[in-house]
Amino acid sequence: MGFSGVDSLNGDRVERRLRTAPDELTPDEARSVAATLLADGAFSEPYCEWLPTWYELALIAPVRYCDWRLRRVAGAVADRASVTATAPRFSRPADVRIDGAPALSRASGFRERFLLADSLLHLEWFVHVAAADGIDVPADLIARTREESLSYYGGDRDHLSPDVRRFQRHLFADDRWVRRVDEAYDLDSALFGLWERLLRDERRRLDES
Repeated sequence: MGFSGVDSLNGDRVERRLRTAPDELTPDEARSVAATLLADGAFSEPYCEWLPTWYELALIAPVRYCDWRLRRVAGAVADRASVTATAPRFSRPADVRIDGAPALSRASGFRERFLLADSLLHLEWFVHVAAADGIDVPADLIARTREESLSYYGGDRDHLSPDVRRFQRHLFADDRWVRRVDEAYDLDSALFGLWERLLRDERRRLDES
């Protein structure tokens, strides 16, 4: 997307240090890692609220456990480098109205709710993590992406403007992360497979439109 500050941290070096020598993380690197872990941990519970009740009830216990674990690791990383990091507050359906209506009034199926939630919460995740990494995401683009995406995935809008479409195409690229996690832990998870398929199909659709 051409955001300024994308080279402020060397991602490969941060990953190597985190794996082999976490004590050698610089304060900026530690802040980035801790902020990302906290955002990852806080992401899933609000996400569940956007999806059907059966999904939320099935996942709420493991989601909260993962959040607890990630907060512990993030705290250790931050304390070691004497930095502070916070978790973002993700939007929940009760917080949002789309084109004047309740957030979920026009998104009834699982796929529709999944894509609506991802278009909003992944944007909020990225903005939080980008700020911790020193990446400057234009406020106007953030505001337009939020407004257009909500209306497109859960309201009246029938298209996204070109730069918002491009931004969302990058955000939906999380299908690759889902696949790597599934493979790294040898999960062979049907749920991970569903997430990957929905994200991949939407990313490709945005790319082709």
